[in-house]
Amino acid sequence: MNSGPSSSSHTPAAVRGQAKRRRTFAVISHPDSGKSTLTEALALHARAIGTAGATHGKAGRRSTVSDWMSMEQERGISITSAALQFEYDDVVFNLLDTPGHADFSEDTYRVLSAVDSAVMLVDAAKGLEVQTMKLFEVCKHRGIPIVTVINKWDRAGHEPLALMDEIHERTGMLPTPLTWPVGQSGDFRGVLDRLTGEYTKYTRDSGGASIAGEETFAPEAAQQLEGETWTTAVDEAELLELEEQDHDQEAYLAGRTTPVLFASAVLNFGVHKLLDTLVAIAPAAEPRPDVNEEPRPVDAPFSGFVFKVQAGMDSNHRDRLAYVRVCSGVFERGMVVTHANTGKPFATKYAQQVFGRDREAVDEAFPGDVVGLVNASALGVGDSLYLDRKVVFPGIPTFSPEHFMVIRAKDSSKYKQFRKGIEQLDHEGVIQVLRSDLRGDQAPVLGAVGPMQFEVAEDRMVNEFNAPCELERLNFSIARRTVRDSVPTLSRERNVEVLSRSDGELLALFSDRWRLQGVERAHPDVVLEPLVVS
Repeated sequence: MNSGPSSSSHTPAAVRGQAKRRRTFAVISHPDSGKSTLTEALALHARAIGTAGATHGKAGRRSTVSDWMSMEQERGISITSAALQFEYDDVVFNLLDTPGHADFSEDTYRVLSAVDSAVMLVDAAKGLEVQTMKLFEVCKHRGIPIVTVINKWDRAGHEPLALMDEIHERTGMLPTPLTWPVGQSGDFRGVLDRLTGEYTKYTRDSGGASIAGEETFAPEAAQQLEGETWTTAVDEAELLELEEQDHDQEAYLAGRTTPVLFASAVLNFGVHKLLDTLVAIAPAAEPRPDVNEEPRPVDAPFSGFVFKVQAGMDSNHRDRLAYVRVCSGVFERGMVVTHANTGKPFATKYAQQVFGRDREAVDEAFPGDVVGLVNASALGVGDSLYLDRKVVFPGIPTFSPEHFMVIRAKDSSKYKQFRKGIEQLDHEGVIQVLRSDLRGDQAPVLGAVGPMQFEVAEDRMVNEFNAPCELERLNFSIARRTVRDSVPTLSRERNVEVLSRSDGELLALFSDRWRLQGVERAHPDVVLEPLVVS
């Protein structure tokens, strides 16, 4: 039931060529590892922006282009995901920035469903931290190849060989450095290119707001310039060669190895090398499997899936933006596609490319690109869209909430705004909304992976929907999926409550794991299943 532009003027070969030009990736890290700073630096080196947002650290930094929410700018952390598109060396990059805070790992998981590779950012002084490892596990599970960047080499940190050992021991991936630092951490002079043997010397500018100076020297010239420091770098690089820690493209794509680069995002050192590396080795857009695990060819008619829904990006309009990863074919603005989840037509009149909070109309997009569809109230996270031959891509699972609060409107005269705000936050997946006949619509329960999600929800309710609210913490910490036949039994248990989620799932909430175990022993026939992310 499609109308409007239904076919592209691009030949299948042209579409495949455009797909090969795409590099769609995410940056993953523990909070405060420099992720948003690296995002800025990559865009700066690709000439997509004129000046990087970082100056001399968070106390003096301007807000980065990818951190557009007021809470992000105030706290200097990323709590939403953002999409940035730019070109470099005839390659189109789709960089999906992700929330840095662990409380928003569910949003990060959604973004990782839309990328073809990842850059894992590691703080030179802290090594692999908790959130980094959690996100690494998601990438490993989804088969996403990883390039590792050792960041903040301009500050004191661990020995480089010790960091390689840690990566190998904790991830199981063999690190295969492409560059090696010249100068110990805290004295970052440049890098040795392990492929060519050449030395790239960096010259810092005033604070890292512009592209750092780079000069390339042959090994002999590097020896004269840096002396013993260069000799140390060469000796350590030779140890890597003896251990066969050399790049192998097949092993990288299979997730057995991780290429490693050394950088200082805040000074723009090593950023150019990262872009060149992604151009050379990161996978391009490829056929994506549908729910039946059948790959959809990139030159098939248009298809895509929604991995994020975001509102409140434009303070002048109450619009809703659905981020769609193009999986196959050519997206053309104005085309009418089919919403696979409902079978209904969906018009794409208002389609935009997103650069942080800034947007511009997009007329066409290719596999790997991310398109923002405006006023997409009918679309939800995980939905599929297609033209001609039907395709349904795997849905995006919802995390199990671990924190719960009741939310109520402070002003009963603004209940309409309150209800609209709750529905919007639920639709976006900002927070999970749970209801029951006992509590009623005026006091729904909010479920969150992390406490900061409540802060975001409250901030948006007040500032975006003009619906002041109050939140009351509930004494629950565990959720299990149940079925309707089990509800009467569970409802009679103390410190247990059953609520309905908007996707139709019934969740039984327990105060702690001991209460859960007690109920399971007393009622072995009751259905209580973990909410598994896959």
